[in-house]
Amino acid sequence: MSDDIRKVEDMGALLEEAGDMENIREHEVVEGTVVQVNRNEAFVDIGYKQEIPVPKRELAYPEPESAEDVVKVGDKIDVYIQSLGGENGGALSKVKADRMVAWKEMEAVKERGEAIEAKITQVVKGGLVASVNGLRGFIPASQMELHFVKDLNVYVGQTFKVTPLEIDVHKQRLVLSRRQILEDERVKKQDEIFATLEAGQTVKGVVKRLVDYGAFIDIGGVDGLAHISDLSWERVKQPSDVIKVGDEIDVYVKNVDSDSRRISLSIKDTLRDPWLDKADKYKEGDLIEGKIIKLTDFGAFMEIEPGFDGLIPMGELSDRRIERADEAVHVNDVVKVKIMRIDVKRKRISLSINRAKREADAAIVKSYQAEQAKK
Repeated sequence: MSDDIRKVEDMGALLEEAGDMENIREHEVVEGTVVQVNRNEAFVDIGYKQEIPVPKRELAYPEPESAEDVVKVGDKIDVYIQSLGGENGGALSKVKADRMVAWKEMEAVKERGEAIEAKITQVVKGGLVASVNGLRGFIPASQMELHFVKDLNVYVGQTFKVTPLEIDVHKQRLVLSRRQILEDERVKKQDEIFATLEAGQTVKGVVKRLVDYGAFIDIGGVDGLAHISDLSWERVKQPSDVIKVGDEIDVYVKNVDSDSRRISLSIKDTLRDPWLDKADKYKEGDLIEGKIIKLTDFGAFMEIEPGFDGLIPMGELSDRRIERADEAVHVNDVVKVKIMRIDVKRKRISLSINRAKREADAAIVKSYQAEQAKK
């Protein structure tokens, strides 16, 4: 081959190389080949006049311990050209190239209404910082749970599904939400529960919150309310006297209102009424003693035993006609009565002083007559 021909070919190669280099411009993303890797950096060939070193901090976010953990010789990678020239030939960043791709993908995720995984890296004022496909995202404290969380540090190091709330590529701002996913899951669970839950069922529940008027109980993703009067068969002054947050209990479903999404629950209806146990000790016709505890316009209430009362109607208080109960008895009087009726369904016991007195008088007469017959 003549020297003239060789010079022409060399000139063509130089021109071709120069043409390729003209296509390499700052602030653009190009594909390069990894030609050498050590702990601190990787050397990348982008078709420039020399291979350019990429420090490990520009290879991945968060920064890896070693560049060898990210790339190996022969890998084809996209890099962002930060600058060209200088002693090292320029400055490249795989992190920024990845981010440019990641921002586009994030915008597509938001447009499709999809969820993406985010790893919580630290707690900052007002919320949490998360790493999402190499991007730095912010999760406001109010968007982490459905309820208030006092200590956000418990989330650091964990990975959660989140959705993009706000994306501003120019300001490099990415706001994320986990709350929306939780709300969607809650609605789905609610739909499933309301489709199958019926009044009259007994289900498992966990006490979530106590209020003055009762307790909110989670029954598998939906909260129901057990009114204070349904917490116990005994009189309850405040819910914390009988249950506490976190208790796992059986609850009876009193009512399900699918339209208003309300569920009425009862704890006491899962237990046998103590009143019935006490009523089992007595039968109609028994003669018993008790203390008068309350006077009313229609009679007097007598305590048969603590927490177990019976009513003596006005007409059964005295063998004479009276207008007021205090004409026959007074509070704290101890009287003998006869059980007239035990109404288990209505949980009422009717008592009579008159009949007890008549039976006592009849017993005295019978005893007297028996003694006379022996004479």
